[in-house]
Amino acid sequence: MIIPLTETHFDAVIALGNQVHGDGYLDFETLAHIVKLGNKHDINSCFIAIDEGDLLGFRLCYASGQWPIDKWCTISDWQVEPSKVGYLKCNTVAEQARGKGLGGKLLTASIAALTEQGAIAGVSHLWKQSPNNAAVKYFTKAGGRLIKEHPNRWNNTVEHPQYICILCGPNCHCAACEMLLMF
Repeated sequence: MIIPLTETHFDAVIALGNQVHGDGYLDFETLAHIVKLGNKHDINSCFIAIDEGDLLGFRLCYASGQWPIDKWCTISDWQVEPSKVGYLKCNTVAEQARGKGLGGKLLTASIAALTEQGAIAGVSHLWKQSPNNAAVKYFTKAGGRLIKEHPNRWNNTVEHPQYICILCGPNCHCAACEMLLMF
């Protein structure tokens, strides 16, 4: 079942996020801030997938006009007004639930919410080193277009100062594929 993310689920989301992406990826304060920025017009764009009370995955988003466009965003190549672009921050699925379409269902739920909030597109920075490059593959299959590849995207960022990558350790050199998806 796909439902909006609420504070009730924060502990499970933080645990899964840190398990999949690495220690320090999420904490309570960071997650609360993301969810706040994902809400617009009383519409929540952050969702979870649960089955019999078990968290299987989550999608975190920022509403259009409510997220900081930073140096990792190549807005000149988006060909859409930045104020109409939501940010598809994170899609995470537990290992035992992968390959069953949950990532796509979470994306569909977030796109519907972002559209209802007024967005016409979403941008994301996808983890190129995800297992079998699954993140970029699924986003491409959904219609995402590669804008630019950013090496070292998650290395010592303000967003995740305590982050320890599951592949690189504390000095992450993973690449992010900036991709745009029109709604």
